[in-house]
Amino acid sequence: MIVIKDVKKRFGETVALAGIDLHVERGEIFSLLGPNGAGKTTLLRILTTLLRPDQGEARVAGFSVITEPDEVRRRIGVTFQEHALDPNLTGREVLLDSGALHGLSRARVLQRMDDLAAIINMDEALDRRVKTYSGGMKRRLELARALLPEPEILFLDEPTQGLDPQNRRALWDHLEGLSRDVGITIFLTTHYMEEAEHLSHRVAIMDHGRILALGQPKELAAGIGDVIYLRGEGEGNAAAQALSGASFVRWVEQGDDGLLRVAVTDGGRDLVDTITTVAGTGYEIRDVEIRRPSLDEVFLRLTGRGLRD
Repeated sequence: MIVIKDVKKRFGETVALAGIDLHVERGEIFSLLGPNGAGKTTLLRILTTLLRPDQGEARVAGFSVITEPDEVRRRIGVTFQEHALDPNLTGREVLLDSGALHGLSRARVLQRMDDLAAIINMDEALDRRVKTYSGGMKRRLELARALLPEPEILFLDEPTQGLDPQNRRALWDHLEGLSRDVGITIFLTTHYMEEAEHLSHRVAIMDHGRILALGQPKELAAGIGDVIYLRGEGEGNAAAQALSGASFVRWVEQGDDGLLRVAVTDGGRDLVDTITTVAGTGYEIRDVEIRRPSLDEVFLRLTGRGLRD
């Protein structure tokens, strides 16, 4: 449903996209992760025909975003980070106006409105003005508007930004149902690792305009092995140095309060060697824990931990 080949984009001296290659299958929920400035929104704007690439090719639902943008637009639904709702309209009026812009008859819009109200659980709220809506209700209304013309592909830019955990989970359920029951392809950007891990069939992590990792969330986590957490007292620097030189250790990080995070291929197999390596360094282990890394660990490992714009 989405094919991206060597897409590049610059803004002056800034390289936003440095050659992106991706494909997304029909019915897939695909998440694009990355820090601020990684190029996520630029890529999304290209795929939704709002921006032209400097180089490369992108096809959405079989049509070129460069030479056939109108055909692409007929087949997609989009929501962006910022709300774009008239606060003085009711939810029903928002959907009627959107339907008119899509060229849908009033009868068809009303029929779709009934279907969508049940999906997003907003039936009673549609006759209230948008300015009375909570953040979660506005997100659901925007989702309904994007779904109104029955798109083949749904593009969502940070769809749960600013929502509380309850509303975030509810929106996840809606998106999973759309993929599973309706067969809509969903392409989303997000900062929430838990969201990508929970929803996505596949995930791409990008930074500085490049794709750094691509695969199923569990595959990406398995790629960095297990992490052994050592908590203790004494010479943490000496222990970290000794572990860094061990052949079975991928990387070591020191945290606060005597914490050492040791990445290994197999925590169960490498635990004894880890403890043996630390022995005699002056670091006394008080507690040991083995964890399978989360997608959050993968993200931080690939993009770094430092604050940046």
